[in-house]
Amino acid sequence: MVPPPRFDAVRFETYVPDPAQPSQAQAVTRLCAFAASAGAAEPAARRKWFRRETATVAGPGGVYLDGGYGVGKTHLLASLWHAAPAPREQKAFGTFVELTNLVGALGFQRAVTELSGHRLLCIDEFELDDPGDTVLVSTLLGKLADAGVRLAATSNTLPGRLGEGRFAAADFLREIQGLSARFATLRIDGEDYRHRGLPQAPRPYTDDEITAAADRTPGAALDDFGALTAHLAAVHPSRYGALCDGVGAVFLRGVEQVTDQATALRLVVLADRLYDRELPVMASGVPFDRLFSDEMLAGGYRKKYFRAVSRLTALARDAGRLAGRH
Repeated sequence: MVPPPRFDAVRFETYVPDPAQPSQAQAVTRLCAFAASAGAAEPAARRKWFRRETATVAGPGGVYLDGGYGVGKTHLLASLWHAAPAPREQKAFGTFVELTNLVGALGFQRAVTELSGHRLLCIDEFELDDPGDTVLVSTLLGKLADAGVRLAATSNTLPGRLGEGRFAAADFLREIQGLSARFATLRIDGEDYRHRGLPQAPRPYTDDEITAAADRTPGAALDDFGALTAHLAAVHPSRYGALCDGVGAVFLRGVEQVTDQATALRLVVLADRLYDRELPVMASGVPFDRLFSDEMLAGGYRKKYFRAVSRLTALARDAGRLAGRH
C-alpha cells in the first residue's frame, strides 16, 4: 500500500499552485504541518502497553482534501505520504476500493490489527455511492483513529452538485458521521489541470493507424475493444493492475459507447490502473469523452465515469507521440 508509480516521485515541492487559486498554496502549507505531526510519535496503539483507556490526539487526527477534478488532490495526498517522517512500513496509501479489497482479503479484525500499527493512512477517491462499503470503512477508520493512526482522504467530485461540478465536503463528513470531528477540511479550488487550454479529447485514429503504431511500439498491447471488455468480465477488478505488468502502451481498435453499467464500472477500474502506471492509450472509434452515454453521466455513478473520462483523455494525449501527433 504505497503511492502508484505515477505518484512515486511527487513531492510538495513539485506541486505547482495556481497563483489565481490561493487555496492551493494554503493547502500545501497545512499539509506540510500535518505530515510532520503524522510522524512525530509512535502510534497510540504502541504507547498504551497494558492501559485500556482510549488514546486521544490533540486536534483533528485526520485531514480531508476537498476539491474538483484535476486540482492535484492525489498529488498532494501522495506528497503527504512521502513527507511524513515515518518508516515506509508504518505508512499506508491506497484507494477506497483497494482498502475495501484489503478488508475483504484479511477480514475486518485482522485489517484493524495490521493497520493499527501505522502512523498514517492515506485514502484516495473515497467513494460514497455504496452505503455498505461506506459504513464498513467508516467503522474501520474509527478503530484506527482510536489507535492513534493519522488519516487523510480525498473523494471524487460529483458533477452538477450545487452548480460547481464538485463533491461537497459536507457530504463526506455526513457519510462518515461520528468521524467527522476527527477531520479538518482543506478546500482546494481550481480547474482540471489535464484540460487547461486543451481540447476535451483527441481525435480518434483509424484502425490501420492503431495497428501500425502497435507494431512499432515495444511493449504494446493491441486489443479490439469488444474483446477487451469481454475479457475484463472474466477477471476480478483487483487483478486489473496485474494485466498492465510489462505493458508499455495500450492500443484499442473500435472503441464503442458503453451502455451496460457493469462494463462501464470495469472500465473505470481499468482506467485508474492505466493512469497509475502512466500508460498511453491510442484508440480508434468513439472518442473517450463520448465513452459513456449522457444517461450514465447523469446517473448515480457519474463521478466515477467523469474521472475515467478525464484520465483516459489525458492518456490519449500522451499517446500522440506514438503516432507523431502532438
